[in-house]
Amino acid sequence: MPGGRRGKWLVLATWLIAVMAFGALAGKLGEVQDTSANAFLPRGAESALVNTELEKFRTDELAPAVVVYSTEGTLDDRVRSEVEADRAAFAKVAAQGEQVSPAVESKDRKALMVVVPLLNDEQAEVADRIEELRGIADAQAPPGLDTQVGGPAASIADAFTVFGHLDGTLMMATGFIVVVLLLLTYRSPVLWLFPALAVAFASVLTQAGTYLFAKYAGLQVDPQSSGVLMVLVFGVGTDYALLLIARYREELHRLEDRHEAMKAALRRSGSAILASAGTVAVGLACLGFADINSSRSMGLVGVIGVAFGFLAMVTILPALLVIAGRWVFWPLVPRHGAAPRASRPIWERVGKSVAARPRRSWIASLAATGALALCALGLDMGLSQTDWFQTKPESVVAQEKLSAHFPSGAADPATIIVKTADADEATRAAQGTKGVVEVTTAARTADGELTQLAAVLAGEPDSEAAKSTVEALREKIDGPVGGTAAQALDKETATARDLKVVVPLVLLVVLLVLVWLLKSLVAPLVLLATVVVSYFAALGASNLIFENVMGYPGVDWTIPLLGFVFLVALGIDYNIFLMHRVKEEAAVHGHDRGVLIGLSSTGGVITSAGLVLAATFAVFAGLPLVAMAQMGFVVCIGILIDTFLVRTVLVPALALDIGPRFWAPGALSKELAAREPKASARAEERELENV
Repeated sequence: MPGGRRGKWLVLATWLIAVMAFGALAGKLGEVQDTSANAFLPRGAESALVNTELEKFRTDELAPAVVVYSTEGTLDDRVRSEVEADRAAFAKVAAQGEQVSPAVESKDRKALMVVVPLLNDEQAEVADRIEELRGIADAQAPPGLDTQVGGPAASIADAFTVFGHLDGTLMMATGFIVVVLLLLTYRSPVLWLFPALAVAFASVLTQAGTYLFAKYAGLQVDPQSSGVLMVLVFGVGTDYALLLIARYREELHRLEDRHEAMKAALRRSGSAILASAGTVAVGLACLGFADINSSRSMGLVGVIGVAFGFLAMVTILPALLVIAGRWVFWPLVPRHGAAPRASRPIWERVGKSVAARPRRSWIASLAATGALALCALGLDMGLSQTDWFQTKPESVVAQEKLSAHFPSGAADPATIIVKTADADEATRAAQGTKGVVEVTTAARTADGELTQLAAVLAGEPDSEAAKSTVEALREKIDGPVGGTAAQALDKETATARDLKVVVPLVLLVVLLVLVWLLKSLVAPLVLLATVVVSYFAALGASNLIFENVMGYPGVDWTIPLLGFVFLVALGIDYNIFLMHRVKEEAAVHGHDRGVLIGLSSTGGVITSAGLVLAATFAVFAGLPLVAMAQMGFVVCIGILIDTFLVRTVLVPALALDIGPRFWAPGALSKELAAREPKASARAEERELENV
């Protein structure tokens, strides 16, 4: 037992040994991260197959960098001479044995384009080469000439710059926010250290465990899932700590022995924490059935984080608290036999207000969430390549320049892999496809079996026109079609499929967990429905912010699915915390009284937990990647709606309006109905009055 006289020392020793043994592996997580294009593509997609097939064409994979020179006026000989001088310098940076392309002039005579083939090895190396190219292009540029380096290689370099320090930035920002909120919650200069230390223990083993699973069990980890992992551990770990410490404080007032108080706290809150962690873990595990690799990675990696977060909060945290003693709560030390500090008046007033007119309360709150949900109807799905970053990096600016002066797909053509025997026929078919500007033979495998064709598309690489062209090419050509436009199409198709598969699965498994915990069917269905309402309200509210405040042109395709899974899994937590306490109190005090006591008892801790979790996800809003910022907004807003409206008003009002039947068909429903005939009669009278 973590809170026992001997168990506390055994738990502490076990965690210290584990952290010392596996701590070195935590720093190696970056070594197993998959940063390839396929990490963010659907499994089995044609575009992913093309990326795999391209490895057969050359031992050293190449990534082209595209240098764009543009001016408001007409190009003159001085500019052309400068570009030729730059080409000679670019040759020293290009991959060995590869030629820098001649400068291609745009039809409007306002831009020149030079393609430099770079070795695509380590991302840090690619980033260094791109910086070298940018330095060469900028060094001698005459006044009035703009130079940008873009193309796939520059996109890799800019992404590396974004992701390179992502884990550290997220961990520091999240840790700072959690510490500040814990200080405000506990108003103690000491107590906050204990949940923070437990989270630190959990984060070390989480990173080490994720590394081992990735290294030896084939778990895919990408920079995005790695970043979310730490935020998730901090968020859910702190939530569970708040719930346990609140219950421990109550038991310290009731029991003199702190060991017995911790045992009682674990016994009474343990099942709720277990159900909460199980719900989040199982909900995230459902993402394992997604087709998009990054979504699947985020779900499975998240399960590891939740598991270690839960384990730390029910083992090392109780051990540390019991070892330290009551003084950790200073200056508000709970004394045995003393009345608990009055901290519930606001929640008692809320409960009484809801209980006075429960039906009006839940109808009003449902109307408010419904109004927000309606704002999601105008959601514009999809982000173009130029909209991926909150502040446009140079690679995006270069793509915009290319689209303004050249065929939009010139710098990033579609890639077609065919058998060499069919290459001529495939070339003719591609040339005859609407939306294709030019088709060239890019390479052949060493054995001559396969040929790589490059098809320049008229539309921008991830535009609807380019996607339509890719669909037409796939219908005409017997071979996989890849490239940026194909990847965008495959992501869009896979996202629609994942929503249809994963969403019902998440709802089913969460429902089963609630049925197991509450031994009821009506209550789980009601709770699950309220969380779904909260999700759509969050999506609508986020859409208002995206359009009117942030100015985002659309929403990334992954947001509806990831937002749903995170909000349903995390949002149901607070309903579990609330209803587990309500059920406990209802068995003693009756249904209506149990609802009010449960609300007033858990109001403060659940509000604090909601603020902590919302704040941790709000960290994403400051990241340069629009998709991660959008996910942070949706989850943050959803948790706040769930904390302050759904759990505070909607759920208690529904529980009061339904009455003891809320626990049907479980034994508690029958017991309350038999024990509270007058309460049942009052509920029927209230129902008639409402009608």
